[in-house]
Amino acid sequence: MATITAREQQQIEHANSSGRTPAVFIHGLWLLASSWDNWGELFAEGGYAPVTPSWPDDPETVEEARATPDVFAKKTLGQVADHTAEVIGALDKRPAVLGHSTGGLLAQIIADRGLSAATVAIDPGPFRGVLPVPISSLRSAAPVLRSPLNRGKAITLTLDQFKYGWANALSDEEARQLYETYHVAAPGEALMQMVNANLNPWTEAKLDPKNPNRGPLLIIDGEKDHTVPWTIANASYKRQRHNEAVTEIEKIPNRGHSLTIDSGWREVAEAALAFVKRFA
Repeated sequence: MATITAREQQQIEHANSSGRTPAVFIHGLWLLASSWDNWGELFAEGGYAPVTPSWPDDPETVEEARATPDVFAKKTLGQVADHTAEVIGALDKRPAVLGHSTGGLLAQIIADRGLSAATVAIDPGPFRGVLPVPISSLRSAAPVLRSPLNRGKAITLTLDQFKYGWANALSDEEARQLYETYHVAAPGEALMQMVNANLNPWTEAKLDPKNPNRGPLLIIDGEKDHTVPWTIANASYKRQRHNEAVTEIEKIPNRGHSLTIDSGWREVAEAALAFVKRFA
C-alpha cells in the first residue's frame, strides 16, 4: 500500500489549518487526480478545502503517466478505497466525498465505512446488487473485457473508444481536446471487479445499501452517458433509496460520461456543491 504522497500531505495540512470542511474528490479510470482541478477551485470559493487523493502509485502528471503506463496495472478497488481512507483519516474534520465513474463507486464505499459527511457519486460504477447491463456499457468496457488477460494489464483507450464511452455528447474537436489533455491508462483489474460483482460474493465492489452510518447521498448521471447509462445509476439509487439518510438522484440533460471535465463541468459541479452545502 502506497503511503500519503507529498502533494496529498500538503493538501491535508492546508485543510486542517484552514478550519474548513474538506471536500475529497476521487477520480475514476482513465483519469488522474488533476482532473478535479477546476472543481477544487470552485469548492474552495464555496468555503471548502479541496483534497484530491491519487490512486496508489499514480504519477502526478499526464505526461509522466503516458511515459510509464504499466504503473497503473493490477490496482484494485480495495487498494484505492484503503488509500483514500488513509488520507481521510489524517483530516481533522469528516469531509464531503465526491467521485466520478469508478470514483463514484469508491465514494459510496467510503461513505459505507462511515467516513463521509455527505457524498456525491457522479456516473457511479455499479456495485454488487446493481443488475442492469446495458449494451452501451458493455461496448464502452470492451477494450478491457475483450481478453481475460487484460485483468492484470494497464489499458489505454484509442481516441475512437474514448469518443464512444466518454465524449459521445461532444463535438469531435472537444473530444480530441479532452483526450489529449486528460486521458491516461487504467487498470483492467478494477473494471473487471465491477463487471463481475454479481458473480463474486467476495467482490470489493460492494456496500451495504441500508447502512445507517452512510450519510446523505446524491447520485448524478448524464442523460447520454454510454459508460454508466441512466439505467445503472437509477438501479444504484433504487438499491439505496430506503436508507434512513437522504438519498437523491439527478439526471443532467444532454451530457455524457465526460461531464466532470468537459466544457459544461461547472453545471455539474454547482449541483454537487449545492447538495454538499445542505449537509456539510
